[in-house]
Amino acid sequence: MSRKALLIVFALLLALVGVSGAQDGEPLVIGVVTDQTTGLAIYGYELEFGFKLGILYELGIDPTEYESIDAALSEAVAGGRPIEIKVVNYEGDTDRAVSLARELIEVDGAEILVGAPSSGVTIALQQVAADNEVLLFAAPGASPAITGAGFNPNTYRVCRNTVQDSLALAAFAAEGLGQKWVILAADYDFGRSSAVAFEATLAAFGVEWVQAPIYAPLETTDFTPYLQEVLNSGAEVLLPIWAGDGAVTLYQQINELGVDDSVIVVGAFNSNDVVAFASTDANIGNVSWIVYHYTFPQTEANDWLVEKHQAIYADYPDLFTECGFATAQAIVKAVNGSEGATLPEDLAPQLEGMTIESAKGTIYIRPGDHQALVPMYVAELVSYTDPEQKFYNLLAEVSAFDAAPPCALVDPYADRCELDAAFMAELAEME
Repeated sequence: MSRKALLIVFALLLALVGVSGAQDGEPLVIGVVTDQTTGLAIYGYELEFGFKLGILYELGIDPTEYESIDAALSEAVAGGRPIEIKVVNYEGDTDRAVSLARELIEVDGAEILVGAPSSGVTIALQQVAADNEVLLFAAPGASPAITGAGFNPNTYRVCRNTVQDSLALAAFAAEGLGQKWVILAADYDFGRSSAVAFEATLAAFGVEWVQAPIYAPLETTDFTPYLQEVLNSGAEVLLPIWAGDGAVTLYQQINELGVDDSVIVVGAFNSNDVVAFASTDANIGNVSWIVYHYTFPQTEANDWLVEKHQAIYADYPDLFTECGFATAQAIVKAVNGSEGATLPEDLAPQLEGMTIESAKGTIYIRPGDHQALVPMYVAELVSYTDPEQKFYNLLAEVSAFDAAPPCALVDPYADRCELDAAFMAELAEME
């Protein structure tokens, strides 16, 4: 029996016994499916910490006034319903993630899912959400397929995807970096779909791809043969597409093998700990795009996030902290707007076209494909040892409109792109 049918039966039973429904105080369980163990764990904790703080920010609760963040969260109420956050660790295993997600829904009563750091896991969670008629908020898995070829109406993403990365990179890719490029990417959904996005976007800006992307298994520890292929390709610029702890090994070997002496390496700036560990003096002056750094946005929300994150976690918010933060804001706003109702058809009118004033600035959730439009950044690395992790000089902020990816929905949802076209036209008038 579907969740909707179960809820209808439950509501009828409550009416018979004179008990009020969920909107009169039934807890709202939100399941956060994350990685706390394997190579993407650094992103998993960023998601979790940002999400918890985003709930509190949107509700006007100051966590520093409580003995712990959990104590502060015990006061969180949206749509008349106390919020309960249940965090589970899928330990880098997609099957485990699916099992935990189903358990969150069927045993713990989760009505909303959030996750995951892995794009492959996120795609698997999309089916769980669709099967159980709950919403999934994809975060921070960045594969374009999640809100593109693999779109389903139960998925929203209040974070960027790698097409937006490619558009941020395009802002400076053709300015003296070199015309001949090659990609080295992780051989799984994130790496492959991201490579396709970068190939298409940068080709439009004059980049010549000297060969097809070079793919290496995600578990690679010795990149020597792949980096030798890069050197043999005749490329002037290497674009690595890698995430998590594996990026540390990759960049260390790029330095050790002297690859960056022969080609320009243009990869996304990573989480602060990864940058600090993997960088050398040779990297100073590197220019690239970055999703978020706590020193960039000059917003009220970012000031709050930085202050409270330092107070609660004794650290600065990092690469995907803002992604979790904005996702939580969207959920609170939507549930307040729906007066506590959480079925997809109840939350869609709240979420589609939503504007959020988040840490990075104004974010828009595009109605057709449920992809958030977010600002992006271009920066120069000036330090990797600064005690306050002030590693960058901000060169440019790419607006949410300029970094907006094209609608990439396919049948049976392709006609939803018309919604996005109208929405983008409205945004263009605002620019």
